Amino acid sequence: MASEDLKKEIHYALENATLGRTLGNFCKAYPARREKSYAGVDFEKTRERIAEVKSYAAEHIDEMIEEFTTNCEARGGHVYHAKSTEDAMEWIRKLVKDKGVKTIVKSKSMASEEIKMNHVLAEDGVLVQETDLGEFIIALEGNTPVHMVMPALHLNKEQVADLFTDYTKVKNNPIISEEVKTARRVMRDKFTHADMGVSGANVAVAETGTVFTMTNEGNGRMVGTLPPIHLYILGIEKFVKSLSDARYIFKALPRNGTAQRITSYISMYTGACEVTKDKETDEKCKKDFYCVILDDPGRREILSEPDFREIFNCIRCGACLDVCPAFALVGGHVYGSNVYTGGIGTMLTHFLVSEERAAKIQNICLQCGRCNDVCGGGLHISDMIMRLREKNMQEKPDALKKFALDAVSDRKLFHSMLRIASVAQGIFTKGEPMIRHLPMFLSGMTKGRSFPAIAQVPLRDFFHTIKQDVKDPKGTVAIFAGCLLDFVYTDLARAVVADMNSIGYKVEMPLGQACCGCPATNMGDTENAKKEAEININGMEAEKYDYIVSACPSCTHQLHLYPTFFEEGTEMHKRAKELADKATDFCKLFYELGGMSEEGDGKPLKVTYHDSCHLKRSLKVSKEQRELLKNIKGVEFVEMNDCDNCCGFGGSYSLLYPEISAPILEKKIENIKESGADVVALDCPGCLMQIKGGLDARGIDDIKVKHTAEIIAEKRGLI
Repeated sequence: MASEDLKKEIHYALENATLGRTLGNFCKAYPARREKSYAGVDFEKTRERIAEVKSYAAEHIDEMIEEFTTNCEARGGHVYHAKSTEDAMEWIRKLVKDKGVKTIVKSKSMASEEIKMNHVLAEDGVLVQETDLGEFIIALEGNTPVHMVMPALHLNKEQVADLFTDYTKVKNNPIISEEVKTARRVMRDKFTHADMGVSGANVAVAETGTVFTMTNEGNGRMVGTLPPIHLYILGIEKFVKSLSDARYIFKALPRNGTAQRITSYISMYTGACEVTKDKETDEKCKKDFYCVILDDPGRREILSEPDFREIFNCIRCGACLDVCPAFALVGGHVYGSNVYTGGIGTMLTHFLVSEERAAKIQNICLQCGRCNDVCGGGLHISDMIMRLREKNMQEKPDALKKFALDAVSDRKLFHSMLRIASVAQGIFTKGEPMIRHLPMFLSGMTKGRSFPAIAQVPLRDFFHTIKQDVKDPKGTVAIFAGCLLDFVYTDLARAVVADMNSIGYKVEMPLGQACCGCPATNMGDTENAKKEAEININGMEAEKYDYIVSACPSCTHQLHLYPTFFEEGTEMHKRAKELADKATDFCKLFYELGGMSEEGDGKPLKVTYHDSCHLKRSLKVSKEQRELLKNIKGVEFVEMNDCDNCCGFGGSYSLLYPEISAPILEKKIENIKESGADVVALDCPGCLMQIKGGLDARGIDDIKVKHTAEIIAEKRGLI
């Protein structure tokens, strides 16, 4: 369960109206702006090239370091190869002391935050001035970045004006252009009198010894040109081989970071340049130029672990934050550490900042997968967060979660518990199909939504009574019901059977099947996930059937994972692969087996569609269900805004983090209402539970929520 401290952080963030408004507005506008910025650019090809050049650098990292050092020093620069953050900071402290540095101007540098440079040097009496506008603002606030690219995104212009008034002792008005002028006026004096400039690098090129800084503010160039000493601090993940390799990063970074086609400034520094020392005599000298390379154990650990090595492909664009529904609500002060934020920030926090903090925040991830879609380096961010959960569960198992998952993985015990619950639920249902209030630790299940009652008779008990009149069947399909079709949405299962019968396929239900194991996988419990895989491989007997149909994308996705639990070449791996290969989600299977038809009762019905995260992003299915619905006579299909945004269910997520799940659901319901549809179609029982429950809790009974299989069966008169 989430710690009480984290719960308090979440509550505080959700109560912060300014944070909610500023983050919400930005994250809502970002996807369309980003898409526009990529007009004429092949994003997939661009990020493939980024992954190639960054992966090459990671595989040859020691060569990159040596080559960069040689080329930078050949041009008058000095390079220090630090083997730990402490090592880096001690070297910088000595450099500052030896050079008599008292004032430093710093451009945005996350690496410097890792080593706590500002705080350490302040203890030595050295003033470090942040010059990036956002960093300057949060320094005045005494805060840390809420976002890796836009650190002050959580503040509005009124709050900034108050901070500037306190700092300058002169009244500042909440006018953005005036606030920028204030910052420029303050900074100009800092730049001209600073003893040293410190920069962070977006890219470091090995074959030339060049470091790059990309920025939308002139401060980056001022830091690099005005002070007599210039210091770069960069991690080994910033290396690429050549200048040509760097161009792909420059193509994606501004588009992904701020939805711009190009950034305002790209500055390149290659060694020590000649500068004018005395303007009167035009006397010149070499500018002192230093690079500190962070090559700490955390970075080496990333390189040594195959599951996490692609972290080195990250270009620090922050796009994963901008599309994350949880981040849009709580921001990086909650979903992050004092340095890195959001999905990628969870991994970077684990390896580079604090494993303890990473363990707290990793479960804030909904596993919706939107971050994977936009990642500039092609990282599988949500998958890596899953690996972190597995590591955490193995090293520090959560007793309560483990107890619950052990119970679910015991098929007979779990099914017995559900049968008992179907009887005991009467005091909560009061004869209605929905439960509107649950007590104590279960209260989160009914926060902002109603909860469906468990079926009085599970599917497995009456499946044999379902009539299937299929003449000359084309084949036999096994239905994988999962927990919800078996014990809650039994009418949906009937619809799936009727639909498959209508296109010539008989359906059977192997009774040895159990929970797919998705809850265990999502919580990092690989032991129980594998146990459930074994139960279902044996129970489903996939070799007997032509196809395995599932009406739950989460179950389908989990079935596809089964081969990964077993060693290749073993009998269980072979059987797991056969099950995985045959397992297909309903709408895709029905579409491919000839389900497209213009049949229908012709009665007008306005239908919109909600894409489940697993169906669209994991299974890559979004076209088939829409084609099926559009071809039904009488159906008017309309797209809703943000149709593929998460509904907030996330399996156990809505129970663990109801305070985050509820506002995500609220946004989904607003989009549904705005569509004007009579029916919300979807293909995930979990989403069905969440959205139908949300509408019911709000007393909205004129909008129905139905699985695509149900709409097809009803409109074609199959049930």
